[in-house]
Amino acid sequence: MNYLIIVLRLIHILGGVFWVGGSIILSFFISPAVAATADAGQKFMAYLINQAKLTLRITAAAILTVLAGAWLYWIDSGGLTSGWTTSATGWGFGIGGVFAIVGLIFGALVGKNVGLLGKMTSQIQGKPTSEQMAQIQAAQKQLRFVAPASTLALILSLVCMATARYW
Repeated sequence: MNYLIIVLRLIHILGGVFWVGGSIILSFFISPAVAATADAGQKFMAYLINQAKLTLRITAAAILTVLAGAWLYWIDSGGLTSGWTTSATGWGFGIGGVFAIVGLIFGALVGKNVGLLGKMTSQIQGKPTSEQMAQIQAAQKQLRFVAPASTLALILSLVCMATARYW
């Protein structure tokens, strides 16, 4: 029994479940609820970001998932030297890995902007200044692109990873 493979697969699968699941829940449910509930929603999101450290935890899961997946790919491909890399299964896992990296990059931008919004929400007393409002709007504008892009990339990665063995 290869314990390294078991540990890497557990890290990869459990980390991926948390990462992709968190992204889907945030994109499809929490973010719209926060937008619809104004101040209460912003306080809720600020708590998730500042006290619960949600973005930090999702980032850690994402990095561990990608590293474990890359190591598994390295092992399965014999150090990128076997014919497995050009097999349908190898392609499936490779494409899934590329989508995961795209999701990680866009996710980093999501985390940066959500962190900024959480920090600003906790600092603003009363009505935001025009400078604060400009920063909030810029972060929200970027989030409208990067959050769905990250979630879509992660869903595509998940589909590739879940089906690669059957390609």
